[in-house]
Amino acid sequence: MKIEKQPALVGMSASDNSPTPCRGDDNAASASETKPYSGDDSLLSNLLRGGRGLETVATHNAASASETKPCSGDDSLLSDSLRSSHGLPAVAAHKASLPREARLPINRCNLPAVVLGSLTYQRHPSPLMLDGVAELHGDLFRRLQAAAPEARAAVFRDYLTVHFRLERPEEMGFTGQKKSRAKANYVRMIRGWSFDSDSREGAVLKGWVESRFGLMPRHHGQPLRDPSGAAYRRYLEMRSQGLYGTNALEAQLDLVYAFCQQELALRHPGARHVTLYRGVNRMADHEVLAKGDGGHHVILLNNISSFTHSRERACEFGDYILAVDVPLSKIFFHCGLLPGVLQGEDEFLVIGGVVDVTLSTL
Repeated sequence: MKIEKQPALVGMSASDNSPTPCRGDDNAASASETKPYSGDDSLLSNLLRGGRGLETVATHNAASASETKPCSGDDSLLSDSLRSSHGLPAVAAHKASLPREARLPINRCNLPAVVLGSLTYQRHPSPLMLDGVAELHGDLFRRLQAAAPEARAAVFRDYLTVHFRLERPEEMGFTGQKKSRAKANYVRMIRGWSFDSDSREGAVLKGWVESRFGLMPRHHGQPLRDPSGAAYRRYLEMRSQGLYGTNALEAQLDLVYAFCQQELALRHPGARHVTLYRGVNRMADHEVLAKGDGGHHVILLNNISSFTHSRERACEFGDYILAVDVPLSKIFFHCGLLPGVLQGEDEFLVIGGVVDVTLSTL
């Protein structure tokens, strides 16, 4: 695992409630769009420093303007240090920035999609904060800070159960006959994804990423390239069906992401990346943007994908193994976060974008 120091308030800090605009010419408006949050380190517990699977290395200052501050023109997403990395020529690396058709012009996050989905962001991540989460749910985060480590998952579950009336849907106006829709909550969405990422639950999660981070889904049962095509309409229908009759389901997912980010910061203070693996049978199923030396490829991931931290487990799913250094800020959920929700396969749900991967075989 790569370790770099980063600000503590991952996914929790206050931000304004307006969607973040993304400039049509791919230029970020100011350094404030890419400058990492400079809050205090109150959430990073020294007791957990040096956690399992982590090794401490020298601090790398990724907050310098040369690494994160966009400049004018199409070169804004690529720092000079990335242009020849892993044998990728300058032109190939340039083309690896997030394609226009893979992003929305607005999102509900502190960074625009063109930045958070870029190759530069993978190398030099900064915290991602969803608009309004900290402001609306400050009581939850205060309770989590006061709770013992082993009790935080129960505190989180209890808060969502009470806040969203998950066990008493009639108090939120539910009058339908199909009780199954009343039980369509964050737990069912994550479990449904684990069975089939192209299911109705998978469409809900992909739609949530599209709404919050501005990253368009690239695959749902079949490639999604044309927003006016039949495949994309099918995805929209499944997403709508999954949200119908639920109680602020996407707001529940907002809290799942924020809780995951806080837990990662508390359990692994100072960590910036984790190496994860994904088994595939055909690289042709992935959008390869550039090829380099030593098995290095630059690919565009679906807007949310499953990975595992076990290479041996990844081998069970394909003959080709993709190894990716994933920013912790892009982990939506992982198998150890809430006991009983996502079991087996050591699975991580990772928010997509352009990434540099190492391709190997069994």
